[in-house]
Amino acid sequence: MIDIAILNKLNAPTKEERLANLAQVLKETTFPPMVEQYINNHIHTTYSFSPYSPTAAVYAARMEGLCTAGIIDHDSISGAEEFLEAAKLVGMPVTIGMEARVSMAGTRLDGRRTNNPDQVGVSYMTIQGVPHDKISVLTEFFRPYQAARHLRNRQMIEKINALLPGITLDYDKDVLPLSMAAENGGVTERHLMYALAIKLVAQVGKGQPMVDKLTAMGIALSEKQTAQMLDTEYPFYEYDLLGILKSAFVPQIFIDATEECPKLADMVKLCKDVDAYLCYAYLGDVGNSVTGDKKAQKFEDDYLEDVFECLKEEGVTSVTYMPTRNTQQQLERLRGLCDQYGMFQISGEDINSPRQSFIIRAMENPMFQNLIDATWKLIEHENQ
Repeated sequence: MIDIAILNKLNAPTKEERLANLAQVLKETTFPPMVEQYINNHIHTTYSFSPYSPTAAVYAARMEGLCTAGIIDHDSISGAEEFLEAAKLVGMPVTIGMEARVSMAGTRLDGRRTNNPDQVGVSYMTIQGVPHDKISVLTEFFRPYQAARHLRNRQMIEKINALLPGITLDYDKDVLPLSMAAENGGVTERHLMYALAIKLVAQVGKGQPMVDKLTAMGIALSEKQTAQMLDTEYPFYEYDLLGILKSAFVPQIFIDATEECPKLADMVKLCKDVDAYLCYAYLGDVGNSVTGDKKAQKFEDDYLEDVFECLKEEGVTSVTYMPTRNTQQQLERLRGLCDQYGMFQISGEDINSPRQSFIIRAMENPMFQNLIDATWKLIEHENQ
């Protein structure tokens, strides 16, 4: 994690302030050498949910030795221009894209669970390698879908208030100010839980009172979670708390997304029109979680061949995956199917917490050289 004082400067209220502050910070910064294996094409920013503005994300990635980085935000690409400007100041080539949930209605995956823990029939996909003059096209395309998500978010806030007596959250006053919605940023369930976390801290404080409150709310804390709640000096205390609240309450208040999810055919057409890569995001069944942060759950592994048949039928030509998140057996099967179906392979591991490193250690394995090569292909494609 970067120095808090620097992070605060790079998270200033406006894009202009953030970039100006970066220029000043760079005068006193010595970066470590770039490591050619360190790439990460899936970094979230404040334009969805993250402790990092686009400017701060670039700086943090470079401080960890990444040789390139990529911005990916939910339902939004509005942070991309700032990301590009910050990268130019830092002297690091980058790639831009975004993430969205896509309705699989009318396809062979209609009504089946793929890579979405919350909802069947809806798949997460990324748009990668977006030509820089097409950013505004994506912004306009997703504007009505963002509006639909706001409506669903408001309904979930009502469910939170009904579920938790003594808690009153206001979407306009408590949630939206935590987001970049005013600049077409996405607003996710994490924002709702972050607002709840802030409200709880204001009510009961940190440390043992918070542990007691969560226990009274019926949440069984692990030893790790208890230690986090007792660490009152941690500057991102509410981030740890929102993780606990998300696991406990999102399943209870979640409302299926409908109008905010574009159909797959429309997404395929959009990406052809802007000359970007539409990527299915492979998740894979979770048994004993490789990273220790996911509960056991089945996703698309039982019918992975059907997934690839669907992608081929519908015109999707790329797959993105996270090597650290899967077993060797899953990765070998997935990569074999990508080769069989001629799928372009892209990688990146989502960053949305201050406790995460930007480095993907798996990239040190020579078997993933193709993912490093793909990153440079994305960068070249964007800049043609």
